[in-house]
Amino acid sequence: MSSSPSSVRQRGGKRATTPNPDSSTAVLNGSAGEKIDQLKTATKDVVTKEWDYKLALGIITILAFITRFWGISHPNQVVFDEVHFGKFASYYLQRTYFFDVHPPFGKLLFAFAGWLVGYDGSFLFENIGDSYITNKVPYVAYRSMPALMGSLTVSTTFLIMWESGYSLPATIVAASIVLFDNAHIGQTRLILLDATLVLFMALSVLCYIRFYKLRHVPFGRKWWKWLLLTGISMSCVISTKYVGAFTFFSIGVPVMIDLWDLLDVNRKQGALGLPDFGKHLGARIIGLIVVPFLMYLFWFQVHFSILSRSGPGDDFMTPEFQQTLSDNLMTQQAVGIDYFDNIAMKHKETKVYLHSHVDKYPLRYDDGRISSQGQQVTGYPHNDTNNLWQIIPSGPMEGAGHKVKNGDVVRFRHLVTDSWLMTHDVASPFFPTNQEFTTAPTEDANGGRLNDTMFEIRIENGKPGQEFKTMASHFKLVHFPTKVAMWTHTTPLPDWGYKQAEINGNKNIAQSSNIWFVEEVPGLPIDSPRLVKDERKTKSMPFLTKYFELQRAMFFHNNALTSSHPYASFPIQWPFLLRGVSFWTENETRQQIYFLGNPIGWWFASSILAVFAGILLADQVSMRRGVDALDQRTRSRLYNSTGFFFLIWAAHYIPFFIMGRQLFLHHYLPAHLASALVAGALVEFVFNIEPGEISSLSIKDGSSKVASRSQRARPIRERIAGQSLVTTWAASGVVVAGLMWGFWFFAPLTYGRPGLSVDQVMARKWLSYDLHFAK
Repeated sequence: MSSSPSSVRQRGGKRATTPNPDSSTAVLNGSAGEKIDQLKTATKDVVTKEWDYKLALGIITILAFITRFWGISHPNQVVFDEVHFGKFASYYLQRTYFFDVHPPFGKLLFAFAGWLVGYDGSFLFENIGDSYITNKVPYVAYRSMPALMGSLTVSTTFLIMWESGYSLPATIVAASIVLFDNAHIGQTRLILLDATLVLFMALSVLCYIRFYKLRHVPFGRKWWKWLLLTGISMSCVISTKYVGAFTFFSIGVPVMIDLWDLLDVNRKQGALGLPDFGKHLGARIIGLIVVPFLMYLFWFQVHFSILSRSGPGDDFMTPEFQQTLSDNLMTQQAVGIDYFDNIAMKHKETKVYLHSHVDKYPLRYDDGRISSQGQQVTGYPHNDTNNLWQIIPSGPMEGAGHKVKNGDVVRFRHLVTDSWLMTHDVASPFFPTNQEFTTAPTEDANGGRLNDTMFEIRIENGKPGQEFKTMASHFKLVHFPTKVAMWTHTTPLPDWGYKQAEINGNKNIAQSSNIWFVEEVPGLPIDSPRLVKDERKTKSMPFLTKYFELQRAMFFHNNALTSSHPYASFPIQWPFLLRGVSFWTENETRQQIYFLGNPIGWWFASSILAVFAGILLADQVSMRRGVDALDQRTRSRLYNSTGFFFLIWAAHYIPFFIMGRQLFLHHYLPAHLASALVAGALVEFVFNIEPGEISSLSIKDGSSKVASRSQRARPIRERIAGQSLVTTWAASGVVVAGLMWGFWFFAPLTYGRPGLSVDQVMARKWLSYDLHFAK
């Protein structure tokens, strides 16, 4: 049996209340204007003061600082990834070049904290468990930076809900999910980057909401201020970690929808001319693309300016880049290579030497393919005489002292076995599409296999005729006849190859992992003029050239983080909090820090996400069947405001499913904050706190219709003035009480004290949490 749309109860349509319970009767008696004026007066006082929001914000902010800063000096040892980010701060303070896959902004903040307290960066955070006290490290100052940001994140969450027009109970619920979350607290009490990431992600959302609320008064001072602050906040997100691109997407989608609406000639505010639309488009491009990108570049300029000395990051960069660093060993130790020198070649990425020994390839590989049964050529990680090769010219050459240069075609003789390096059209052991590398006896190498022993030296970014040097010349060894590049990888050969690395011919010459360098020319006389070094000045390099080189290296190595980790997890596990990460343990006291969210908060927020998706589906199905269950304002708020929060959650969560790198629970923190916003918004929706429209009353005179429209235009805080929120407060109180209990129960795992007995640990092992001291 179907019902007509008019028979479906409108949300709020039966619960209209005002400061005067007799207002509906008065309206029907023709005094609508007077009563609406009374309603405006009553609600104006509430909205103007908003003392309740300000009081709640103050209390929540104080609690945020308490929960983040309490006991921050414990433990006084290096914890988990502090071993990385604390070390990077020390490198900044020492101005020593290092390499990391993350942009520099978050790490610069830690260095700034160390600089403020006068630390010199002498401690390098080498091992988890190293004592801060013994090494006199101002670790509390370091940890205070993320703790401050974590505290402000809670306040920002509150402000997002407040600025979005949600009721106080809904706002408190959303903020409390973050306030009492053990994962947010644990991650922001240590020298880690996620506090910076999450704070500026939240600030991006807040600033965009403030900007969007000014859409009807464009190009004013405040309009430009919030537009630029949105761009600056987004820039800080992506300047901390590249997952900040998800924040750009989250803001970019509503911006594009807003621009699309501005194109509509039938928009309520009147059609925009194309010149005016061009101004809107240009302003957004400047504020949300150009300014963020320039800020992003700025932090790299600061990064390069500070790190002027040679350091552990040198090996990730090209020789040209390394020559811009003072005290660079490559520049100091580079030796020109002559023909007939004995050299040791090393792969840039895997650090194995080109090696050969008398053993042969097996006749048949495990997959049934046949080999040439030639002498094995492998990659060996240790220094050995079997790593030495004599570099020979491809043609006759008289006398000694001839320099090897970029583009020369050369041959290599293996000293120990007196055989010649070659490759031919035979599949390699692991890659049927790549060529096998082997050696040929002298008789064959100087006879019918001569062409197979010819190789071209191609120095990376080298000029024609550039001198070939040890250390400084990164090169690709390209087989002259077949145009394959000598290559290796990390998968070891079977036992017949002594678990050494496979060397083969890669048809993709452009691949960056084809690069090798000559480590040394052993046996040079001490008085050789080639060992005499002139004092060399550091070279300069254009900023953009350095920037693009570093970007390529960062993206490559970030994607290469595919190795397994005992505490890695999958994205599908995160919303359900199926496992955490062990950060620190101390056997004597049975204390431990285990990174885990507040299960009550995570499961509540995740279930609300499912409820929201179900509500949208039900609404769409209802409308398809001609049943309009929601009034237009409620539906607009559900889709536009709560839907925006849901978009933020999805944008910061779903992309992780297609990533191949190591992933951990902390990658879900930005999405978790977004789910808290959705949860707060759904509390308001479910408990129907919005009153019915005055327009539902039978007002027929024109002035009353105008008044009715003005009522619909008012924000929700004004519209709910005078309505009883007892049910909503009760529900919110239950949620917050549950959050507080969950936080308290798991606090020993968050703060690392007190130590727990076996029974206490087992009581907290709700799921398959791999907690220590459980037996």
